[in-house]
Amino acid sequence: MDYKLTGKRALVTGSSAGLGEAIAMMLAGEGVQVVVHGRNEERTKAVVQRIIEAGGSAEVAIGDLATDAGADQVAKAALAGGAIDILVNNAGFYAHTSWSNTTTQDWLEVYNVNVVSYVRMIQRIVPTMKEQKWGRVINIGGGLGIQPINELPHYNASLAARHNMSVSLARQLSGTGITSNVVAPGAIMNPGVEQWLRQAAPQKGWGTELAEIEQQAVKELVPNDAGRFGRQEEVAAAVLYLASPLADYVSGALLRVDGGTVRSI
Repeated sequence: MDYKLTGKRALVTGSSAGLGEAIAMMLAGEGVQVVVHGRNEERTKAVVQRIIEAGGSAEVAIGDLATDAGADQVAKAALAGGAIDILVNNAGFYAHTSWSNTTTQDWLEVYNVNVVSYVRMIQRIVPTMKEQKWGRVINIGGGLGIQPINELPHYNASLAARHNMSVSLARQLSGTGITSNVVAPGAIMNPGVEQWLRQAAPQKGWGTELAEIEQQAVKELVPNDAGRFGRQEEVAAAVLYLASPLADYVSGALLRVDGGTVRSI
């Protein structure tokens, strides 16, 4: 299928590993010139090299989006090669804490990294989209922003903020040719999750083979209709669709990729 993205330029924040890397790789595979962002230069350049070896086109942008100066640095590097058509805000973090041990400083730090950093890049990249009268802003959210759990209160709230601001932005961009949408992943398998599952399995009686461990873990932790964890490529595919001209009529939307974990009508 032709997603009509050849020649477009995209900045994917937090793409030196994990989900961001999967998004960058998939966009590059569709002919997008991808700006790979990270704080670690070696890891970021390694992703760029993998994209180039696969026949794609990619550049590097290094900087810490938790500061205005870092965001300026990333935007300058990204725009040096031309206007950015697609901004994928993906960078973020969370710590496994609960209400009892999450400090107010933790709240401020998570909000700055997970929400304000998105705003920083929107403010720096969207004006160039307006000049072209076309663009895509895709913010990575999450199911915990819709259906929060008792743990990670600051992270749950930051995801909800991402969802809310994305709709507000979509309203602001009405008539500009630029859309703003959210992709909300559920529980996604990655090397870190796999490692945790293998370590937890003996204590919880989940079995020894990864397939069995995954199935049992899903039943206990994240019951969903698919009966498994999602894969990073499945989330990247949702981003790919929203980035394409085929999604011109989709704005202010939240696309859940969670196997039906969140129950909604």
